Parts: sequence; structure tokens; C-alpha cells
Amino acid sequence: MAFESLTERLNGVFKKLRGKGKLNEADIKAAMREVRMALLEADVNYKVAKDFCAQVSERAMGQEVMESLTPAQQVVKIVNEELTNLMGGNEPKYLRLKNKGQTVLMMCGLQGNGKTTHAAKLGKYYRSQGRRPLLVACDIYRPAAIEQLKVVGEQAGVPVFTLGTEKPEIIAQKAMSYAKDHGNDIVILDTAGRLQIDDQLMDELVRIKQAVEVDETLLVVDAMAGQEAVNVAKTFNEKVGISGVILTKTDGDTRGGAALSVLAVTGMPIYFQGTGEKLEDLEPFYPARMANRILGMGDVLSLIEKAQSVQNDKEAEAAAKRLMENKFDMNDLLTQFQQVKKMGGASALLAMMPGGNQIDPDSLDEKALPRIEAIIYSMTPAERAKPDIINPKRKRRIAAGSGTSVEDVNKLLRQFEMMQKMMKKVKRNPKGFMRSLGNMGGMGGFKGFGRK
Repeated sequence: MAFESLTERLNGVFKKLRGKGKLNEADIKAAMREVRMALLEADVNYKVAKDFCAQVSERAMGQEVMESLTPAQQVVKIVNEELTNLMGGNEPKYLRLKNKGQTVLMMCGLQGNGKTTHAAKLGKYYRSQGRRPLLVACDIYRPAAIEQLKVVGEQAGVPVFTLGTEKPEIIAQKAMSYAKDHGNDIVILDTAGRLQIDDQLMDELVRIKQAVEVDETLLVVDAMAGQEAVNVAKTFNEKVGISGVILTKTDGDTRGGAALSVLAVTGMPIYFQGTGEKLEDLEPFYPARMANRILGMGDVLSLIEKAQSVQNDKEAEAAAKRLMENKFDMNDLLTQFQQVKKMGGASALLAMMPGGNQIDPDSLDEKALPRIEAIIYSMTPAERAKPDIINPKRKRRIAAGSGTSVEDVNKLLRQFEMMQKMMKKVKRNPKGFMRSLGNMGGMGGFKGFGRK
């Protein structure tokens, strides 16, 4: 995930502070030097990193910290609060959508940063909220750009307006008339990008804004571009005027400095973050949640929201009831694994769990999930309902049918048996649930599944 190395470095700094007990001015100065280096290595803007550490130092050297019984914890609390402020404050920023008429969102940015895909993601996001978005193909230069928007628009269930290679500002004007006639209340303009910033690109964006009343100008930037992404945002803001940022590829193994620098440098908030390749992988940007994740405190609220998005209340209630009645079978296990996949995989969930950064991601074998699915699909309905009927002969058939080994089948059956035992313990002693869960070994039990 983004900030992985920064999280590791900061946790190292805080561990040293905890080991000292009482803190003095020299301790805090030394810690802030390390924090500043960690931020710079994460590609955070130099001035932003310097000002951030100065602000934390000023607060950390106050009476509240120096005389506290847990000074290191107070420093962590201050760093968390300042990180949150740096990225926009406790509350997320939302796009200003009109209640009547059309809200126009113009997507802009350099070529290859994901404008077209994120235009469709945005359309899908607002469609799920009961809005009626319209995607508009204003990129008339890039080969197959119009066709790409049609494809992702269809996948998102959002209509696409095109006029071929007509001038972008005329396309935007005609799209507004179309939206009024067809009841589309959000118009998303997918504009052209360039490999680098040039006057032609900027002039075109300005002409579009002169032709139609743009409510939000959203710059799509690649989180993996780090400091360069912030420089691009600054230039676009100066020449075209942006109202906010969509940060893409925040799920990648990136230094993540863009998220920490963009607001301080441009004054413009991050509205959304792209968290994966699928069209549903778009989330509002929550500064406080991101600060928690950077500090290894997890993001439980996002975890809950992801779970709710892939499983409705009735499904969750039915699953819980089957668990507590000890009726959990292989069909239920298959459903649970499929839920994990929809939520971004085991490693994505780990990043949102408090203390998840302390668990080695290599202990979670993501490739195990499709192999487990193959084994369960190779079982008969009777075997899925009652795995205890699976004898050696059945195991050989299941292994052959799933392209795995008998050892893999045995491993899955052992894990399933452990889950059933755990549920029995929970039913008898709910307070022992966490101990049972720890003993089970979780997904780690599937490490190396099917490897030769």
C-alpha cells in the first residue's frame, strides 16, 4: 500500500521514544530530524516536511507532553493530528453538486494518469447514489480515446456523449444541451492530456471553461509520481485553475508524498482516491483515516464500509446465524473468500486493520484464494455441505479436478475444521473469541498453498 516505507520509518521513531520514558528537548529534536528524513524519502515537498516538523516540535515541547505520564504517546497523537491537518482536516471534502440543473465536472491532467478511467469511476460512484451522470468525450487527439470512454462508460452503466473530432468546446456545449434534454444532472468532461504540460493543452482547457460553466475542475494525478505530481498540480492550478484533486494508484507500493503535499502546495483538497483497477475502486479521501493508516493505526471505518458494500444486512445476518449455529459449511467458506476478493484481497484488508502493518504481508498468499475456490468447486454439493464425508478416494478426485494436490485438499479441510472448532468455542465462551482467532492462524494457514 501507499506509505508502507513511511509507516515503517515512523513506527521506528516512535518505538525509540517509547523506550526513553520521559522525554527532553534533545529527544524530540532528534526524533523530528528522523521524521523529516522519513517524509523527504516519501517524496514529500521539502518545505511541507520542514514546516510539518516545526509545527509538531513546537507542540511536542509544550507542558502537555513534557510532563505527561506517556509522553511518547502524546507525540504520536500530535503527529496524527498534524498529518490530518496537512491533508485537509478531520472531515472529507465533498464536490459541490447542484440540486437543480446540471453540475459540470471537468477532468484534466497529463496523459496516462487515468483521466478516462476515473471519469467512468466517478460516473459509477454518483450513479450508485441515485444521480444520472453523463460522460462526455472531449479528448479528440489520443487514438481510441473516444472508444475507451464508450467501453468504460458501458461497464459503469453511464451513457457517453460523443461528436467525433469536433472542437472540444463545441462538444462540451452540445453535451450540455443533450444533458438538459435527457435529464442528466452530472456532466463529466473527459478532456485531452499531454505527455507534458504545454500551452496548447492549457489553452484548450481554458476554452472549454469559457464555453460552459464548469463547477469543479478536477486534476487527476498519479500518486506514484510523488513530488512531480505536486508540481503538475501547482502548474495546472496556476494556468487553468483547479478546484480539487483525484489521486490515483494509492494502492500501489508508492512513497505517497503527493497526498501529504498537494493541499499545502496548491491549497486544493484531494476529493477522491483511486484504490485499484476496477471501476468501483474509487473512494472519498478521508484525511483522518489516511493519517491513521500512515501511523499503522488501521482504518476500521473504511474496512466496515467495504464490507457493507459487498454484503447486505440480510446476507451478513444469515452468515452470522449459520456460524453461531455451527452450520457453517464449504459453501459459506467459498462465499467468505469471494467477499475478501471483492474487498481488495487479504493484503488490502490488512492495511486497514489496526496493527496490520506489524504483520508480514508475505504471510498472506493472495494466490491461495483462487486455488481454494478451485478445490471447493471440485467438490460435489454433498461434500460441500458435509466435508467430513470426504475420504481418501474423494480427496484424490477433488485434487485432480482442481489441478491441486491431495496435500492442498487436506490443508483446506484442516483449516475448515479449525474454523468449526473456533465457532464452537465462541458459542460457549464469547470472551475467548480473540484468543481462538489468534490460535487459528487466519489466512496465514494458506501460505504456500499449491506451491511446488
